Amino acid sequence: MASALELALSRLRAALEAARLPLPLPGAEAARRQIEEVVGQLDDYVLPRLRQIRAPLLVIIGGSTGAGKSTLVNSIIGHAVSQTGVIRPTTKSPVLIHHPEDVDWFNDDRILPGLARSSGVYHDLHSLRIVPDPAMPRGMAVLDSPDIDSIDAANRALAEQLLAAGDLWLFITSATRYADAVPWQYLAEAVDRSAAVAVVLDRVPPAAMAEVPSHLAAMMTERGLGNSPFFAVPETVVDEQGMLPKAAVEPIRGWLAALAADQRTRGLVVMKTLDGAVGALSFQGPEIARGLAGQLAAVERLRQDAAAQFGAALESVFEAGEAALLHDEVLVRWQDQFGAGEAMRRLDSGWARWRDRMSHRIKGQPVEAGNAKLAVESGLETLLTQAGQLACESAQAAWRSQPSGEFVLERGGADLGRPDPGFGHAAAEAVRQWQTDISTLVGQESESKKAQSKIAALGADAVGLSLMLVSLVRATGAGEAGNAVGPVVAGRVLDLVFGPEAAGRLAQRGQELLGRRAQELMSGQFGRFVELLERLHLDPALPHQLNAISQEIDQLRGEELVELSLQAVLTSAERAAAQTVEASGLEAVAVGPSPMASAGK
Repeated sequence: MASALELALSRLRAALEAARLPLPLPGAEAARRQIEEVVGQLDDYVLPRLRQIRAPLLVIIGGSTGAGKSTLVNSIIGHAVSQTGVIRPTTKSPVLIHHPEDVDWFNDDRILPGLARSSGVYHDLHSLRIVPDPAMPRGMAVLDSPDIDSIDAANRALAEQLLAAGDLWLFITSATRYADAVPWQYLAEAVDRSAAVAVVLDRVPPAAMAEVPSHLAAMMTERGLGNSPFFAVPETVVDEQGMLPKAAVEPIRGWLAALAADQRTRGLVVMKTLDGAVGALSFQGPEIARGLAGQLAAVERLRQDAAAQFGAALESVFEAGEAALLHDEVLVRWQDQFGAGEAMRRLDSGWARWRDRMSHRIKGQPVEAGNAKLAVESGLETLLTQAGQLACESAQAAWRSQPSGEFVLERGGADLGRPDPGFGHAAAEAVRQWQTDISTLVGQESESKKAQSKIAALGADAVGLSLMLVSLVRATGAGEAGNAVGPVVAGRVLDLVFGPEAAGRLAQRGQELLGRRAQELMSGQFGRFVELLERLHLDPALPHQLNAISQEIDQLRGEELVELSLQAVLTSAERAAAQTVEASGLEAVAVGPSPMASAGK
């Protein structure tokens, strides 16, 4: 059954698989690589090792180009198992050598599941060549990897993946390359995650055997590797099989054999690297979460920028409405139909006389407001259409002014700088719906017989038109001065038909309904911008989730790895004794460490 730590790490992997950092923000590319590396570390090493803590120790042979890694591996084994040569890179396909009796640990994809298993391919980077060899001690396997500083990018990437998949890194460099920057970058990463490392200085000229190894040892101490095993191999000729003299590699062979034979030391090496890897993962989770939070913040800024442009466009509708609707064709038609100047005088002298004269003027028929109503409809439709155009242009320009917005627009592949083809029809429909809203308001408010008689005298359309004009006055902020006579008359009409209090309430409601219809209209165009953001598939809950999982892993690390450490370091007899002690309720005796660094020194 999976442990709590394994389950938490599996949740971390699932969360990282769902993580997206599409926007070209500072640090996004590095965060994407970090996610890939963490998922690889989980798949290639941490989860497999947690599930099989007593699997053979995996030693990764890595290092610089031309350092003689494959020659050294072959010489340690005693015969050719890894390809050598002068053409670089030599190791094009990783080779894993294990004892035949350990085959069950390596005949599946427990480690490095992304690499196909092979028994004879040398030149396929996607294959892992498995070589059982009785010269390899039980309990240990070695993997010859490509050069970390290869001229081939694919080789470098594979080398980095393999180094993160091992329990112990046997780093091989040469007397001419040991101070190069690239190898030390990898060694620094190993120090940061507390991975077990041993260093081999190969091809040291006899005259430099005193100076160069001492210098490298000082560099190792300075950079946190002072306790790591260190071997110096003198420069010498190889025999006809391409092997180094036995004496040259015997210290390394003997150290590896002793390590393989000592369950306790081998277990300590495994636990040192595993604990460091788990600790690094718990630290990297919050780092990635910060990158995801930055992406979400950038998306929210884009959303707000677009929303601001659409909001400004709506304001412009109502600002322009005063000039376009309250002072032009609508007022002309209103005055033609209502006789605004005369109506004002009649309203001032009292409702009854004004009604009588108006009724006489129209020969007992309600005032027809159709022409003015059509003018309101046409003018408002034009304004909304213009506002939609302005909003789309402004929102697109706001996005194009920043790299994230430019990326989203280009990725979407659509021109959002203009409304969609159906916007004009939608604007006309929004105006008609608002006019219907006005008619409904008038109908709902005309419950009293007094109001009904007044509406009958003027006509429902004329009263509705009055409410439209007053609502527009409220929406645009137009005053009662200047030539806005029509709205003033309209306001007096509403006061006399419904009473001042009800008239104010109706005008407020008419304004709100106009704003709602306009916002509903614009939301369709704003939604096209939002849709592009949603296509990024960013999960707003993921940063918090990563932080919570990382905190859980950090807590479980201290609790569960102690138990795993006992499983890793105890021999079969010691485990049986420990189980007996546990069953009897007696106090267990702590197992002391056997430092890896002492071997081979």
